[in-house]
Amino acid sequence: MKYMCFLAGVFLWSSCNKKESDKQSQLCDNENFKKYWHADIAEISSYSLKQAQFGNLNDGEAIMVFNTEDFRKDKHVKLESDAKEKAVKVLKLNFIKRFVTGVHDFSMYTSVFTPVQTQDITSTLKVSNTNQDWSGQTFLQLNFRHNGYQVLGKSYFEEEIEDDYHIDKAILEDELWTRIRLVPCQQLPIGKVILIPSLGSLRLRREKAAPAIADVTLEPYKGDSTFRGDSLFDYRVNYIESKRSLRIIFEKNFPHKIVGWEESYRAHNKTLTSRAVLKATIQNPYWQKNMPADTIYRKKLQLKY
Repeated sequence: MKYMCFLAGVFLWSSCNKKESDKQSQLCDNENFKKYWHADIAEISSYSLKQAQFGNLNDGEAIMVFNTEDFRKDKHVKLESDAKEKAVKVLKLNFIKRFVTGVHDFSMYTSVFTPVQTQDITSTLKVSNTNQDWSGQTFLQLNFRHNGYQVLGKSYFEEEIEDDYHIDKAILEDELWTRIRLVPCQQLPIGKVILIPSLGSLRLRREKAAPAIADVTLEPYKGDSTFRGDSLFDYRVNYIESKRSLRIIFEKNFPHKIVGWEESYRAHNKTLTSRAVLKATIQNPYWQKNMPADTIYRKKLQLKY
């Protein structure tokens, strides 16, 4: 309840006038939208990555895989039966980060399932995260249940051995990525916003999933040439208590390609900024491309790991 007083501070991007907003609200029924997102192919983007961990910036790469699919509203799994009445179309994001810290390596994998028609179902249904390094593995998942999120977790580490609790409804930081790709003009919250920080960042910092208050802004990108694209926008999330920040740079025009991001937080007595910059994007039905000859697509994405 202590967060409720801040809800009035959540509003949408003021640069959208009503005409633009009405146009964006029809995007899910728009032919261009259908052609891009409902064509049984995925959008795959690769990024060069400098990831902060253990007080250093470590070389790595990130991959974002976006595609739509039918998703069970009750079981929160991919629809593989004829029960279409129990499913909803979601925009799925598989978000992978791989980086090396000294002799060993990290792999972070986050999956997000956000309904395409968010006016019908306003909350992301599920987000899950797994982290692996040479020490062990962790798993964390949030399911939208009973107007909030059920938190389930398992971990190799004693302090995180098992999580099973419920938290109040809030916007997920992990769903900001999918909302950008859907209708950013309507979907992105601005102002003082209650967010649940990204599961990957929580695991790296050994923290529990819980709502936190952040100052959030959206403005035209005014930076240098680090991030490149057409008509870029700069979306910033600054958590008030933890001082952690996230900055997402994306293209204003459809399909709102994400060209990079920065994430800063304090650890080991210093503040470091992780950064990812877009390398390449392809559209590809990757689930069909599983033969040795298909490694050509990894070359097109400039993947190293």
